[in-house]
Amino acid sequence: MSLPVPRPAPLRLPILFIDAHLLVIDKPAGLAVHPGPSTPRSLDDHLWSLREGFVRNPQPVHRLDRDTSGCLVLARHPKALKKLTQMFSAGLVGKTYWAVVDGAPDEDEGRIDAPLFKVSSAEAGWRMIVDPRGKASATRWRVVARDGARSLVEFYPETGRTHQVRVHAAALGCPILGDPVYGAGQGPMRLHARAVTVPYTAGAEAVQVVAPPPEGWPLLPDAIPRPQSPPPPAA
Repeated sequence: MSLPVPRPAPLRLPILFIDAHLLVIDKPAGLAVHPGPSTPRSLDDHLWSLREGFVRNPQPVHRLDRDTSGCLVLARHPKALKKLTQMFSAGLVGKTYWAVVDGAPDEDEGRIDAPLFKVSSAEAGWRMIVDPRGKASATRWRVVARDGARSLVEFYPETGRTHQVRVHAAALGCPILGDPVYGAGQGPMRLHARAVTVPYTAGAEAVQVVAPPPEGWPLLPDAIPRPQSPPPPAA
């Protein structure tokens, strides 16, 4: 007779929003959303602690990289999971990211339209590159603060490709600080899922959630601005 596997101690994951259909947590950097070869421990181990009175565990609707912090949307029941998954796939969910980047863009705002393609090798593993063979990918951006050597940039991905913000930041000539794949590494990666806008119920006001920036981030203005509304989804 096998003994039950003990649950890990619950993480204190801040819940930024909750209703009968979904919840949004502030995922800390360093926590993978799903288990993998290099991440045996993940959010999956702690979903039971986010039930908030429901019988079922909530389920993540999308992914954030392990070292990305901020807004993560979870569905609280199967019907919501199906609907939210479709909304993310259709580009109906507005997403805003903050990143501290090396260098500074020449302009104060702009748009990157660069297809992304996955490549892999036995030596370096896999990564995404800008390549015309890839899937269409577009990201709008604006500079929030500058200090010469670094900038705080707000990104609005119009598509949802793997590593999109990270690759597009590097393509802009300003890789994200601490990015071990598309930048120089050297310290924690400074990428934060700042906000999400979810129009879950037709005719009702969209759910808008903002995650506070992590403590210790450089270049945060004294008066931290709320994110601008993300661009409307493409028709």
